Amino acid sequence: MLIRKVGWLLLVSVLLGAALLLALWRGWLDVAPRFNPWAPLDVRDAPNLLTAVKVWRLSEDRALCDLALATTDLRFTRLPDSTPQPGCPLRNAVRVQGGRVGLSSSFMATCPLAVSFALFERHGLQPAAQRVFGQPVSRVEHVGSFACRSIAGSQRPSQHSYANALDLVGFRLRDGRRISVLHDWSGDGDNARFLRLVQDAACERFNITLGPDYNAAHRDHFHLDMGMWRMCR
Repeated sequence: MLIRKVGWLLLVSVLLGAALLLALWRGWLDVAPRFNPWAPLDVRDAPNLLTAVKVWRLSEDRALCDLALATTDLRFTRLPDSTPQPGCPLRNAVRVQGGRVGLSSSFMATCPLAVSFALFERHGLQPAAQRVFGQPVSRVEHVGSFACRSIAGSQRPSQHSYANALDLVGFRLRDGRRISVLHDWSGDGDNARFLRLVQDAACERFNITLGPDYNAAHRDHFHLDMGMWRMCR
């Protein structure tokens, strides 16, 4: 009897959930766009449980991607689909040229990576800098996003092969102070505390975040990517 009641409760819950999703999709319920999984992503809104779903939808929907990018501070150029090297296609990609925060150089990125970078910068990186130093980050230093290669020690292609990953090596504050992943990760001073907050923020916005504690190959950078798996190390 108890099993039957539990079964009915589960069925009712599923039906109610499906009805709610249908009502949202058809526009029968008036809710704030940030709580509607089908509404375009607005990077300016505080992230919530639906943000990852909305970012995931951008990979195959270029119109939705452009709507999301329009809410960022990024300067970017749309890139045509191409295969710069055999086995390393670029699809739904842009060249990010900077924005509210400067970059050491422009970089190519899939739409989900570019939007996730904008979310990370606005809702993670800058709050971390304000919390520790009382000032914003003015420049992000990276060592690239696109490299047609396999993951070290394996035959699997790296997310860099699709411009779906970005490696960050350092940050410069408004007053000119530089924080380096290589030199400042160890210790318990402000620089190290800031870098740990940055890694925590990256883990919220990217599917995979790997830092100096992962292995020696990452001792000098944060690897961020939008691959299929989830990992924060």
